[in-house]
Amino acid sequence: MILLLCAGTIIVALVTSLMLALPVLARPTLPFGVRVGVQRVGDPVIVAARRSYARLTVLVAVIAAVVLILALLVTGSAVAISVTATVVTVVDLLLFYRAHRMVRAAKLAGGWAAERRQTVTVDTTFRTDPVRVPWPWGLPALAVLLVTAGVGWARYGGLPATLPVSLGLGGTASSVQRTPTTVLSAFQPVIYQIAVTLVVLVAALAVLRARPDLDAARPRGSARRYRVYLRGVATLLLLSAACLNLSLFFAGLRLWEIVPPAIGWEVAVFAPFIVLLGGWLTWEIKVGQAGHRLPALPGEELEDSGAGQREDDRHWFLAGAVYANRRDPALLVHARLGSSSWTLNLGHPIAWLLLGVLTVALLVLAGLSLAGVVDLPQRHSLI
Repeated sequence: MILLLCAGTIIVALVTSLMLALPVLARPTLPFGVRVGVQRVGDPVIVAARRSYARLTVLVAVIAAVVLILALLVTGSAVAISVTATVVTVVDLLLFYRAHRMVRAAKLAGGWAAERRQTVTVDTTFRTDPVRVPWPWGLPALAVLLVTAGVGWARYGGLPATLPVSLGLGGTASSVQRTPTTVLSAFQPVIYQIAVTLVVLVAALAVLRARPDLDAARPRGSARRYRVYLRGVATLLLLSAACLNLSLFFAGLRLWEIVPPAIGWEVAVFAPFIVLLGGWLTWEIKVGQAGHRLPALPGEELEDSGAGQREDDRHWFLAGAVYANRRDPALLVHARLGSSSWTLNLGHPIAWLLLGVLTVALLVLAGLSLAGVVDLPQRHSLI
């Protein structure tokens, strides 16, 4: 019970911290997903929206923690933790959207968009001399994958007839459901590692080729910072693959029953996740959205072109999380919600083509499963 109470409290605190960080990490000119000029960064309406959002978010966390503790004491079920975390996340997002509406209403009422000449900043060097994928940082992920495959291959001949479906937190091999040993079931960790590595590589390539998010008021400084920002994001993505692969390696050692289930190995499985989360949070706090927190070089401190970024709020929805603009040729754009996040331009035909292909693939897979042609894997967690 004490473990559940501690875990529940930590999760609520973690969700609250992440939600409080959303407006802090965003650029000052994008408060709550609304584009404003540099002259409006300290507007009283924006300051009031930030304070209101922070206070209400903390209040929701306190109430949620109290309710969660009472629910755990009464029911003793870990389901209360996931339900509470979901409710807190949804409520915090609604509070974020409320602050977004406050700032947007003040912007429209005050005519902020007309205070500066609207323009667009373009740096062609991102096409002629793009930021390259830092391939050496992908070697740790590849090394862990190869080690996992080697250990799995060496162990495969000596595996028992059945393998544990999922050991879970503190579980034992004899106390959980088991599944027949096959190539697919035995090499799950390696298959997942290959999938993770490929997805991360595709994500890194897509992010580096996406349209840069530059500031028209500070074109030179924002372009330089964005290059540094992109290199850091690509590097962290490749290191993320290494952390995830390492967790899968430790999970594979349990799956193959090379190591006995123990708290120490449970910690080892989840430790890379903690390191990964800490690395991303440290990076986000240091650089901010699009690298705006990076220190300015001499000559960039007072840079101000006198222009403002082109007004495009009408193309952004859900407080800067969704973008749809038919006239924009960009397929992938930097999202306004969060720091290192990108979103598809839903006004682009290829975006709908990709979503359509994904939907059709899922429907076909579901149809084949219902018809008994294919068997979907059982719902369980390797980790």
